[in-house]
Amino acid sequence: MIDDLEYNTEREHLIIPEYGRHMQKMINYAKTLETKEERNKVAKGIIAVMGNMQPHLRDVPDFQHKLWDQLFIMANFELDVDSPYEKPTKELLEERPQPLKYPQNFPKYRFYGNNIKTMIDVANTWEEGELKEALTFTIANHMKKCFLNWNKDTVEDDVIYKHLYELSDGKINLKNSDEDLTDATSLMRSKNKFSSNNNTKKTHHKKSTNNRQRKRY
Repeated sequence: MIDDLEYNTEREHLIIPEYGRHMQKMINYAKTLETKEERNKVAKGIIAVMGNMQPHLRDVPDFQHKLWDQLFIMANFELDVDSPYEKPTKELLEERPQPLKYPQNFPKYRFYGNNIKTMIDVANTWEEGELKEALTFTIANHMKKCFLNWNKDTVEDDVIYKHLYELSDGKINLKNSDEDLTDATSLMRSKNKFSSNNNTKKTHHKKSTNNRQRKRY
């Protein structure tokens, strides 16, 4: 009797393990049937069992299509039956996807981030006027804030204007502007205020959660 025991190490590999070994044996049995009529009848029964094993997927679109695809995959694409859907192919399943092309950006001033260059390019397309001037100073203030994230001390407006001039290829020139950017202390204060508000919200949420979990007698 011990000689009849089967060990998992000696059994065949399960292609889709969540359906179990008995389902794999049923599919292997269907492959051995001689007539196509018998194979079709057994295949429909197998599909019904597979659907009962995953009732949580019944509301998923194309649920039956997915079951038939899994049937052919577990049969190693060797089951000759009539399917209500287009049969998948082994080549399509094993096809490797095309590698994604990631944007390769190497900005000169990395502490400003890549979005700054996009904002500057958009500003260059605008016509001269009050809106463009307001946008350029908004960009400059944001650059100053990003600079302060990297350098906690301070930064002169002339440095920001110089970097903006370089990043815009000389199209945005605020070097001779009489308007000053937002004070560094104000920028840092607004950042700290935003951080403290987030921390307060997290603490309040944590206290509320603890109160809800407290037993009430």
